Amino acid sequence: MDLSAVAFYVFSILIIGSAAIMVFAKNIVHSAFALMFTLAGVAAFYALLYAGFVAVTQLLVYVGGILVLILFGVMLTTRGYFEKVRTRTVALLPSSIFVAIIGALLIAVFVTTEWSKMPLEDGQVTMTGLGELLLTDFMLPFQVTGVLLLLAIIGAVLMASRARYPQQRPHPDNPGHPEGDPKGPQEPGQDPQQSADGDKGSG
Repeated sequence: MDLSAVAFYVFSILIIGSAAIMVFAKNIVHSAFALMFTLAGVAAFYALLYAGFVAVTQLLVYVGGILVLILFGVMLTTRGYFEKVRTRTVALLPSSIFVAIIGALLIAVFVTTEWSKMPLEDGQVTMTGLGELLLTDFMLPFQVTGVLLLLAIIGAVLMASRARYPQQRPHPDNPGHPEGDPKGPQEPGQDPQQSADGDKGSG
């Protein structure tokens, strides 16, 4: 057994174990980090297949982009980012049947397919060639992708700023006072507790 076969089995165990943790973990943050190891294992598979560009793209897009987006979405929710995930018992039966059918189909394909035993060789397309293609023939899709990523970053910043500094609406009884704050707006840097104590002392 050569080193590539050992690496294949190691990364297979990593992917299966982290995927199981991702599915059965009740903490959504733990599931997100288990997803990170699953996606990293898939990137390692691409590296074993001499697809270095696809492996790096897997790490940058999925691990560095999608996973961070999931964590941001969890942390910016009002429930907090250690919310427990509860799966209803009614949903376990149909999901288990669906997983069993998919697993049976994959096993059937794996057993009945005559896999090629030709040795893998390094591909003709290099990183330099891919870079030239992205900046010549595929310039427009490359620039559009950059604009979409920029819009996603701007949207994430706006979501974070709104979650940190929520806007106050006027109180229905007194338009001059913010809703839920009969004392009115506080001065910048002023502690609301100190303001309340000062009002009691003056009264």
